[in-house]
Amino acid sequence: MSRIMRTVAAVACATGAITAAGVGNAQAVDYYQGCPSGAVCIYPAGTGWNGGHPSDFYYSYGAHNLSNMNGTHRVFNNQTGGATMQTCTGWNGTGCQGYLLAFTYMDKDMTPINSIVLNP
Repeated sequence: MSRIMRTVAAVACATGAITAAGVGNAQAVDYYQGCPSGAVCIYPAGTGWNGGHPSDFYYSYGAHNLSNMNGTHRVFNNQTGGATMQTCTGWNGTGCQGYLLAFTYMDKDMTPINSIVLNP
């Protein structure tokens, strides 16, 4: 009986070590108001930070077309490394305005905005 218990204990310890090693190697993601580090997040119209629940996330550099975004939305640039973003009145990143610096936000009337651009 004691041999079985030692075997069970050894297996449990080995499983715990493997699980702990797997957790130790996981990449941590920093969030601010529900927006992951490296992303640009847009929150629903008229809600501010919306309790930390963005409605849209954008990660890749370049133009992103938008649809059905009306009214004032909070736009948060949580990109890293000084990356900027722009709002644009045209499709595919045309007619862009200003720059939103990394780790800043703006409340913007998105009704005339048809795309955003994420810049490195």
